[in-house]
Amino acid sequence: MSRTTAPGPTAALLRHFADLRDGTHGDAASRQGKERHFAATVALLDPYARQVLGEFDADLLLGTGTVTATGLRRTPDGGLDAVWALSWPDQRAAGIAPITLRAFYGAGFHHPHLQGATVGEWPLNAFTDEQAAQELPTLRAIAAADLHNLVFQRDFRIVPATVDGASR
Repeated sequence: MSRTTAPGPTAALLRHFADLRDGTHGDAASRQGKERHFAATVALLDPYARQVLGEFDADLLLGTGTVTATGLRRTPDGGLDAVWALSWPDQRAAGIAPITLRAFYGAGFHHPHLQGATVGEWPLNAFTDEQAAQELPTLRAIAAADLHNLVFQRDFRIVPATVDGASR
């Protein structure tokens, strides 16, 4: 079966691999140009990251959570990142990390990635709102894996919907 365009996740990987092949990120070859793209990507990703964390708050934390966002910032290694986090009383009392979505472009990296507080890296190559919207499944997967790992760091009782019986 031949396709003229790849679906969202596959298209994102193809952009990622093309960047590796070509030594670029989008149309930028310089670090400065790549950082400009990353800054624009953070702005595009912001409403989708907030949407995903809002879904988790409503569905699993029963509205007890608080979403925070750092905006674009310089990291100690000279790279850039932006963090969206969902914290809630039971998580804070347990002394564990919040559910985290992090976009980062490390100083020694060729291009940006996504990660959670407890889960690995996904390529981040979104240059349009449509491409940023296609990251929703990835953002949801990162948030779900993060919450799963946080439960294993403590126990299921950190998830209000489980304790309150909403999971049935």
